[in-house]
Amino acid sequence: MSARTPYTIKGETGDWELVMGLEVHAQVASNAKLFSGASTAFGSDPNCNVSLVDAAMPGMLPVINKFCVEQAIRTGLGLKAQINTWSRFDRKNYFYPDLPQGYQISQFAHPIVGEGEIEVDVEPAHGGDAYSFTCRIERLHLEQDAGKSIHDMDPNSTYVDLNRSGVALMEIVSKPDVRTPAEAAAYVKKLRAIVIALGTCDGDMDKGNLRADVNVSVCRPGQYEKFRETGDFSHLGTRCELKNMNSFRFIQQAIEYEARRQIEILEDGGVVDQETRLFDPVKVETRSMRSKEDAHDYRYFPDPDLLPLEFEQAWVDEIRESLPELPDEKRARFETDYGLSRYDAGVLSADAEKADFFEEVAKGRDPKLAANWVTQELFGYLNKQDMELSDSPVSAASLGGLIELISNDTISGKIAKDVFVRMIEGEGEAADIVEKHGLKQVTDTGAIEKVVDEIIAANPEQVAQVKEKPKTMGWFVGQVMKASGGKANPKAVNDILKAKLGL
Repeated sequence: MSARTPYTIKGETGDWELVMGLEVHAQVASNAKLFSGASTAFGSDPNCNVSLVDAAMPGMLPVINKFCVEQAIRTGLGLKAQINTWSRFDRKNYFYPDLPQGYQISQFAHPIVGEGEIEVDVEPAHGGDAYSFTCRIERLHLEQDAGKSIHDMDPNSTYVDLNRSGVALMEIVSKPDVRTPAEAAAYVKKLRAIVIALGTCDGDMDKGNLRADVNVSVCRPGQYEKFRETGDFSHLGTRCELKNMNSFRFIQQAIEYEARRQIEILEDGGVVDQETRLFDPVKVETRSMRSKEDAHDYRYFPDPDLLPLEFEQAWVDEIRESLPELPDEKRARFETDYGLSRYDAGVLSADAEKADFFEEVAKGRDPKLAANWVTQELFGYLNKQDMELSDSPVSAASLGGLIELISNDTISGKIAKDVFVRMIEGEGEAADIVEKHGLKQVTDTGAIEKVVDEIIAANPEQVAQVKEKPKTMGWFVGQVMKASGGKANPKAVNDILKAKLGL
């Protein structure tokens, strides 16, 4: 991994830098809601999963779901964060048609999880190399979700579905440590990998179970360093919040547009308004949603219906002992046990599905060869086809069988790529394809020598040239491979040519 390099955006009056903090809302993986026993099942008919508490009927009191608390603690431990054994729920007051109580039960001054940090690997972007950076976590707090307003069922009416009302959310708030669009996407990917590994959120962004609010501001180079030294936010520009981002690609596109929008305003002598904005993926632009509220606008106060949340440190320690292997630990193991580079280990340990797939492919085989085929050939194909790993036409066992044929010199790497294409097209297992099409590699040195002798005899000028310029031996290699239909063992070809040509 290389060092983190400054990312600047060129404006008419000079360079600008980005500063971002993110608020990620992760729906707690729980069968019941945060303060009621109503179901959290997705896709139910409207208003079927609504208890009297969720509907805010008079006299109904919330009762905390212990399992949701446990899930928040597990997540905090996964973020290497401080777990607060005493926390408190507050009422966050605002009006929405799909918020029946007229307030949201959340945590303000005393969250269940305090400061932590995660290490984020960033793939090559903006012409640079891969690198990692540490993003500080400010807090994680529990809160209930609102319902959903539906505007497209009737041209004159808005319908309200309260199935999501009361569903438990973990809001994970970062410090303003994110500096590029690629870093923002990588940060959300890393958080998603952590909560999925922990089993505290399914990470399904299409269903809205994990979504990010991105606070974007721009400043001149050097101002962020002053902020880090002093903690004074006046060194940073006015932030705008990009609301409910549920796609890594959209996150990057929205940030790039929003940053340039703010720069144009500032360079024209204007002032950036603090507001919440939505991203239009069709027009690839952000638009104003509402003015951004500050904490005092919500009139927070302790929820009188809920006692402070208290638990013993022993319970936290018990939960810590039950944690699974997390992405960072898995990456380190892949580096140590399989001899992979940090980058490859990071890609393969990014989520449990990829990691499990790789380990099945690599079991009892050359791990570096397995990593190359998984990350380059298979993932490359899936990315081009916009497919998920779960939809791969080639299973881990089948890909492992192909790698075995390469390792034992049954086929060459070049032939293997042709076999892989045939596997994708549904022709069957690698060994069957090789047998059916007669693709076995020629390892008989006598047969290879015969081909080499014929090519050398027919090309005396090339022989003279290669003695002066040994690097031109590649021409002979190509001719031998062509004559053998690509089946000659490349190493044997090179060794025989060097001996015959006296190189």
